[in-house]
Amino acid sequence: MTFVLDASVVLAVIFEEPGGNDVAELLSDSVMSSVNYSEVLTRCLERGMESASLERQIARLGIDIVPFSVAEARLGAALRQPTRHRGLSFADRACLALAQLRGMPALTADRQWQGLGVGVDIQLIR
Repeated sequence: MTFVLDASVVLAVIFEEPGGNDVAELLSDSVMSSVNYSEVLTRCLERGMESASLERQIARLGIDIVPFSVAEARLGAALRQPTRHRGLSFADRACLALAQLRGMPALTADRQWQGLGVGVDIQLIR
């Protein structure tokens, strides 16, 4: 596996936002929490995408979607305090928890993650 993906990365690919084309080829060798997958689905549905075709499109990206575990839930809760000042969401912390537990870098488009100092190598797509 290459990266733990934040929803913002997949959304950048789907919506052809800056940075999305640069990382599209990395997705099939990356992993994403089911929490972040839910966030991707929610944002796409809010933009009027049809559910079945959306899920097929995401499946073609080849991302390994993994269940949100108890260990990730505990770590995500523990990350609340050190990330609160940056306004990170529950889904953001789920991504960081998965990355920390797997010892993998997290890939995001969210600049507020930069320099968090939470024991995760955070890489930005733009």
